[in-house]
Amino acid sequence: MAAICGIREATGRAAERALLDAMLTALADYGAERAAWGEGAVGMGWRGVPAADRAGAVESIRRDAAAGLVLVADARLDDRDALCGALGVHGAERTVVGDGDLILRAYRRWGRACPRRLLGDYAFAVWDQRKRLLFCARDHVGARPFYYSSAGGRFVFASAVEAVLATGVSNALDEAAVVTHLTTPLLRSDTHTFFAAVRKLPPGHVLTVAADAAGDGTGDLRLERYWQPEHAPLVRPASDDACAEQLLHLYAQAVRDRLRTSGRGRDGDVGVHVSGGLDSSSVAVLATRELRRQGRQPPLAFTWLPPLGDAPPEPRHVREYALVGAVCAREDMQAAYYAPTAEDIVDVLRRDGTFPGAHVHLNEEVVQRAAAAHGVRVLLSGWGGDECVSYDGRGYWQSLLLSGHWRQLAAERRARDAAALRFLGRVALPIVSPHLAWTLDQWRQGRRVRGRWLVNPAFARRAKPLVGSRRREIGVRHTQLQLLRRGHLGARMEGWMASGARHGLEYRYPLLDRRLLEFALGLPPEQFRRGRWSRWLFRRALRTVLPHEVCWNADQADPARSEPLIDAFVESFPELRQLLAARPPARAGYVDVPRLYERLHADSFRANPQPTPMLQALLFLDLSG
Repeated sequence: MAAICGIREATGRAAERALLDAMLTALADYGAERAAWGEGAVGMGWRGVPAADRAGAVESIRRDAAAGLVLVADARLDDRDALCGALGVHGAERTVVGDGDLILRAYRRWGRACPRRLLGDYAFAVWDQRKRLLFCARDHVGARPFYYSSAGGRFVFASAVEAVLATGVSNALDEAAVVTHLTTPLLRSDTHTFFAAVRKLPPGHVLTVAADAAGDGTGDLRLERYWQPEHAPLVRPASDDACAEQLLHLYAQAVRDRLRTSGRGRDGDVGVHVSGGLDSSSVAVLATRELRRQGRQPPLAFTWLPPLGDAPPEPRHVREYALVGAVCAREDMQAAYYAPTAEDIVDVLRRDGTFPGAHVHLNEEVVQRAAAAHGVRVLLSGWGGDECVSYDGRGYWQSLLLSGHWRQLAAERRARDAAALRFLGRVALPIVSPHLAWTLDQWRQGRRVRGRWLVNPAFARRAKPLVGSRRREIGVRHTQLQLLRRGHLGARMEGWMASGARHGLEYRYPLLDRRLLEFALGLPPEQFRRGRWSRWLFRRALRTVLPHEVCWNADQADPARSEPLIDAFVESFPELRQLLAARPPARAGYVDVPRLYERLHADSFRANPQPTPMLQALLFLDLSG
């Protein structure tokens, strides 16, 4: 785990070391080691954990004096053997060359096209002294953050928003980003932050800050996209079994790459999430098997289910505990059960409001503390599977209907043993009226659609969201691409990166591996849904990996996880009301505070349980005191 920062001043101005020091101080959560480099108008900084604890992180700031290149990076590269072969790195050197050195060699070989050849999680900047340009890149899904600002003849970048603001950049809020946060929590901008002067380098993009001949600015900022998921080549499997075998091979490789330690890891420093679902459970099993193959200890398994104690679980909760138990028993993993208390929830809401958006999921807060206490440094997550190889196949039936493949659609109906007219209505409604289909789905789940957001009405009238409802295209591939563009994947990873840094944790996401994503986007649509089974190919590939009851479980309900969280949230209401009543929050003009205060009563909440809008508002208000 590491964090980076840097400054590029206008031509003729020297980068101030004091500003670089301020940025490095703001990045203190990322580790005790720090390094800085500066020459003329450019300065770079790096902050990370001590070398003895580092697991595959880039080694500080790297220089290639002969080529006139300087690199600062937060990176973990995949498929290093192939990259080393392409770069002419052979023999024993492959085992000792760092990821930073490989990135530097890749830039020297391929220039601005190098990110197309780099697999893994990374955010980096290269100062090219000969061309007088700063080249910045971010990985394909945004697993590593990269924030920047360009104003007043100064370009600054960092792994955290607070480091950018530490240079004197304005902290005025971006109202469009605020109203988006308060009204569309599942849609996030890839470019905007909550601060008008701070932007994000979008995933799969590079940013070039070129020389400024006039000498009165930082130069031209050129943003280019290097990864186009829509261009993923089609996969034409010889058979279902061959397709499942290829998927499992890529998946195991993705897990294996994320367990590389470059000889600096320790036994017991890896943890995994386990929920009893397909994504996290399969990551946990594959990681456990790979670690044992390497002669290392199995990972500690963390679950969001509350500890049982002496009492047996409630009947409606038994299934979730049984699924987690089946996975852990099969691989001889030790499961650790954690759920937040009301005190935990208040602490998160008071702490994370200063920089809204860089917060952890409430369930994950207690996991992070426990993982750090157990010496865990790398935590593998199943995040991103729903958009990738474990996608549920939405859009497949509609594509069959629109393309005239009615015989296949009829076979799908028979396999589900569904009434013909009801099935046809379910297939046709998302085509005729996507919004009505979504509304009915919310109603079936007991969720009210109207009157749920807690944005100040006057503010809502003057501010327009950055992203809104987009025209939906029918089909599996189109829907997957739309999900990848929603921005929610990057928002979760940015928040977990920031919160994990406080506990010395680095998150890794095997299911968002670029090779696996491109494979999933190229699959024929029927591989995602067959008859009554969604996620069909993923289940088929995991038949020898997961217990049968986990692999073929069709029930996605999780009351054992969600109900205790809701109960803890309700228990926190009295203290949250006190915090709101103590003094008007600084950002109260953006939130409907009276309505929020009214909802912070158990009876009112139980009558209309909608925690997401309340948490969105509370996290934004900044209750830090």
